[in-house]
Amino acid sequence: MKQRVITAIVALILFIPIVLMGGIWIDVLVCAFAAVGISEIFIMKKQIIVSWDFILALLATVTMAVPDSFFKFLPAFLNKYDIFYIFVMLMLVRTVLSKNKVTFDDAGVYTLAALYIGTGFHFMAAIRNAHLGLAILGYVFAVVWSTDIAAYMVGRKIGKHKLWPVISPNKTWEGSIGAVICAVIIAAIYVTLVPTGRNNAMMIVLAFFLSIVGQMGDLVESAYKRFYGVKDSGKILPGHGGILDRFDSMLFVLPVVAFMGIL
Repeated sequence: MKQRVITAIVALILFIPIVLMGGIWIDVLVCAFAAVGISEIFIMKKQIIVSWDFILALLATVTMAVPDSFFKFLPAFLNKYDIFYIFVMLMLVRTVLSKNKVTFDDAGVYTLAALYIGTGFHFMAAIRNAHLGLAILGYVFAVVWSTDIAAYMVGRKIGKHKLWPVISPNKTWEGSIGAVICAVIIAAIYVTLVPTGRNNAMMIVLAFFLSIVGQMGDLVESAYKRFYGVKDSGKILPGHGGILDRFDSMLFVLPVVAFMGIL
């Protein structure tokens, strides 16, 4: 517990100023997070990260993570998704050149992981750098973090009915429902105190759905960790695991916020 607290304090001391500054600083930070995230996928798969496969997957991930403005130098008929697909094709070519030592399944995992991780972290920076982005990103953090904390505390206190024991045996329906209620309450307090430029009632209702989406993101990460037989996605955050462990819910919630036009 002491190690978890120390790691959390140090991480917040480093993370919060970058979020407050925004701009190029958070663009660089999310690319770093994305790079670590894709490396954790390789490590969970027991794949070598000093390899062409990792380089291609890393480039695909960072392509999705960087701001859209980074690709202004491209001709009008090309965009970031075209660049991403080039790396996907190169990963598929690797299955041939490696004589199936790198399989089609491997290439599929790397492609999906690059899209999932890169897109999620991309929207962390995109939301922050939008108009009133700091307030919106703070709202997302408040909803996700309150969901995580409440799910753990309520589940531990009164949880009896397992939510999805095959995937995550410690999660309960009581914890999940309590988390949604807590997220809605925290969201109501947040939008009352912090102007977001959006309708308060809409943001409170949205918190209900985002809390559920965040919990699904948590379950998805639990599913692939269980598939790969690991407890944590990585060890970069002592006592907390890896980057994917800390941002599993965010990687689901942030794109949903963007897709709903809350930017």
